[in-house]
Amino acid sequence: MAYAITDIRTCICYWWSCKNNKGCFFILEKIINAIMNSIADFSVIDIIDIVLLAVVIYWLLKLTSKTRAMQVLKGLGMILLAAWVTDFLGLVGITWLLNYVLTAGALVIVIIFQPELRRALAKIGRGRIDLNSSQSSYAQGNVENILKAVLNLSKKRVGALLVFERKTGLKDVIESGTRIGAEISSELLENLFFSNSPLHDGAVIIRDDRIEAAGCFLPLSDNKQIGQELGTRHRAALGVSEVSDSVTFVISEETGVISVAQDGSLIRYLDSKSIRDLLEDIYMIKQTGKHRGLRLKRKGREAE
Repeated sequence: MAYAITDIRTCICYWWSCKNNKGCFFILEKIINAIMNSIADFSVIDIIDIVLLAVVIYWLLKLTSKTRAMQVLKGLGMILLAAWVTDFLGLVGITWLLNYVLTAGALVIVIIFQPELRRALAKIGRGRIDLNSSQSSYAQGNVENILKAVLNLSKKRVGALLVFERKTGLKDVIESGTRIGAEISSELLENLFFSNSPLHDGAVIIRDDRIEAAGCFLPLSDNKQIGQELGTRHRAALGVSEVSDSVTFVISEETGVISVAQDGSLIRYLDSKSIRDLLEDIYMIKQTGKHRGLRLKRKGREAE
């Protein structure tokens, strides 16, 4: 099979060099014959090889899903594809540079994602490669901590803004506040919004399983249809939902009412069940394929 692929590459390069000549059709015929020969040489070993490679790629995607490692893997994948293309075209210099980046990138990944790799290797050593159970275990703890903090803040009527970053990055918003970089805990969330805390007026940004920053400034919504009883927090929650796919929980300082802003809509008067459903969707504990946010209008009351 490797020889057949080499023949294909040779034929394509030769055809490219003489594409204006009359022998182009003959070269195309040779390319088609080379492809047919490669299919004929396809064996059971090749099938096993492809299946194993697909399993490894699927396992890596599941392991890094909804984590910061996913973006790094996407970048490395693009560099790998570019290196293959440049090698195919015979660009020696750029191929050497890309291969050097890939070699160095592997070492950087090991250093940056050492905790994730350690957990994955420990899981393999225990003979447990069920990624969903591990992810659900960590995610369920995050849901419980956030739910507890939100309900306690609402009960004490402490104003709060919790923004959950999704696919759209919130780097600009994070840089407007103070970096935290801590694991999610109900005690930390409550302390950040305590009235005497220097960061209580801003928003907390949550990325995956970490509190990324606090005291952040959000863009205010220009929607003229927002009710007069809603303050700056609710306008800020709507503002960030209009420019990103984030999900933002708002707790009113005056009434303790819990609201959620998503896709430019504000849903108010959420109960604990609705909040739990949203959090489980955010952390993909329940694979629904789409957020329940808009369906929560049946349980909550959308802001006028």
